[in-house]
Amino acid sequence: MKSGIVSVAVLAIASSASATLVCGWTITTAFPTGTGNVPTGVTYGVGAGDVGAQTAGSSLDSFHASAAATYTSPSGNGSQYAFSSNNWAIGDSYQAKFSTLGFLDPITITWDQTRSSTGPIAFEVVYSIDSGTNWNVALASYTVLQSGGGGAPGTWSSLTYNPIYTNTLAISGIENLSEVLVRFRATGAAGGASGSNRIDNVMVYSGAVPTPGALALLGIAGLVGRRRR
Repeated sequence: MKSGIVSVAVLAIASSASATLVCGWTITTAFPTGTGNVPTGVTYGVGAGDVGAQTAGSSLDSFHASAAATYTSPSGNGSQYAFSSNNWAIGDSYQAKFSTLGFLDPITITWDQTRSSTGPIAFEVVYSIDSGTNWNVALASYTVLQSGGGGAPGTWSSLTYNPIYTNTLAISGIENLSEVLVRFRATGAAGGASGSNRIDNVMVYSGAVPTPGALALLGIAGLVGRRRR
């Protein structure tokens, strides 16, 4: 039994050897809770990436038009915490800021995302290489699945990673840059103020990206960051 696991893990390592994790956020810390302590406002962030070769100066933030937006850290996708917010409007977003300086291979972003029954469904991915002055469309439209519903078998859970919630996107032209901004931006409004959307495991890779299955096996082997994808 053990030898089988080790053999498969070795294959996973071989298949992902050409990929470098530049920067990633696994949301390792719970947000403040309790009366008067829960974060609210037009923006909130989790700070620098906690995994990857180049995390200095990076950040993962949420931006909302409404000051009533509330930020919480519910269960992640196979991990303890995720980054969640409500009071969504068209144009609100999650934003990853990172550097790809020194990385010449193509850059790929992976992220896990889900929503509540009334959370925003339609999103796009845009990026900027001039500190937000101009934005380019990397993915014109994608659909965020409802946890445990809306066509998604299985509920988003801290105990079990479900690959159906994972998105993968290659973005050309962002290699070897000191600052890149990537936004996961709502193109449709939420069904109500309490409708939430959450994101987890935002990863930036240079080179060929490991499959979700390979990442899980690497986690078993104890060869990836702090948490299993």
